[in-house]
Amino acid sequence: MQIETKLPKVGTTIFTVMSQLAATHDAVNLGQGFPDFDGPQELRDGLTAAMSAGRNQYAPMSGWPALRQQIALKTKALYGRAVDADTEVTVTSGATEALFAAIAAVVRTGDEVIVLDPCYDSYEPAIELNGGVAVHVPLDGSDFSVDWQRVRDALTPRTRMIVVNTPHNPCGSVFSAADLDELAALTRDTGIFVLSDEVYEHIVFDGALHQSVLRHNELAARSFVVSSFGKTFHCTGWKIGYCVAPQALSAEFRKVHQYLTFCTFTPAQIALAEVLERLPQHYLELPAFYQARREFFRGLMEGSRFRLLPVGGAYFQVADYSAISEKDDLAFCEWMVTTAGVAAIPLSSFYETPPSGQRLVRFCFAKSDDVLRAGAERLRVL
Repeated sequence: MQIETKLPKVGTTIFTVMSQLAATHDAVNLGQGFPDFDGPQELRDGLTAAMSAGRNQYAPMSGWPALRQQIALKTKALYGRAVDADTEVTVTSGATEALFAAIAAVVRTGDEVIVLDPCYDSYEPAIELNGGVAVHVPLDGSDFSVDWQRVRDALTPRTRMIVVNTPHNPCGSVFSAADLDELAALTRDTGIFVLSDEVYEHIVFDGALHQSVLRHNELAARSFVVSSFGKTFHCTGWKIGYCVAPQALSAEFRKVHQYLTFCTFTPAQIALAEVLERLPQHYLELPAFYQARREFFRGLMEGSRFRLLPVGGAYFQVADYSAISEKDDLAFCEWMVTTAGVAAIPLSSFYETPPSGQRLVRFCFAKSDDVLRAGAERLRVL
């Protein structure tokens, strides 16, 4: 039987490919973006207690009430925005589900959705599966900031949504307050929605504030804001995310969510609610924790021939390898696994059309000291 694929450009993700190569060659895996350490013991204890107490059936479709309330309290404390836990907060099976549900809620056949390249690889498939067209606008090649004039030039009467991501994966750039103002100005008096991917919201460095669209009254009124407990609490395998959006948008979001997953893992939601209430210092101290990881890895890489680009947030280090090789980035990453025994992610995998001659790879520094030492030791000899 011949099947006409709905996603002709999609194959096995680069993250799976590089992780499999790393396993085959016993390489240090600095590619796939997950921590190799656990979150608070209290969180795991809470999960066990919830399961032992029989909290093993469906949660409410919109999320465990206590967890939604804690999300609302955190949103108010950090961003000054009061949100209704019952009508404006929805817990999802990971941030990727939330991103998909937000796109599916408002994007229709022929609608255009602007994405900023390089970008996370789930955006375009979600757009295409819902009949939309992804319009790729490149970030600035030197610092990965947004060229808002290029975004403005990409707007058409068919533009339905703009997807933004701060702190940025893969590049580590972060929005300023001026970026929020620019985004508000170009969507003002339009029917354009904003989908703000903020899964690294608590990983912003050098004393900077995370510039969530929830800080901006005008943007918050037209935005789906997505975040992830997996990134915040070092438990990516739990797949617990959430979306904050105005009531009308949340209502449409939940129509998709209830037929996509309906609800997510109940004991984990209970445990997260308890830890958010009891241990707010965990996410408040996360910037310093990961900034130390950043500085440790960058220090280890001194003396290598990699040129390390600035990192304002998230837990990824982009590195220029042009002093080492003229190979394209995919070939270089394959060579690096087999030759040096270190896995990274080629930056071209995040683009529709990578810049010609770009020689950049992404390392993940959300790893233990021993893993980072082992990886850097192998990289310094290249």
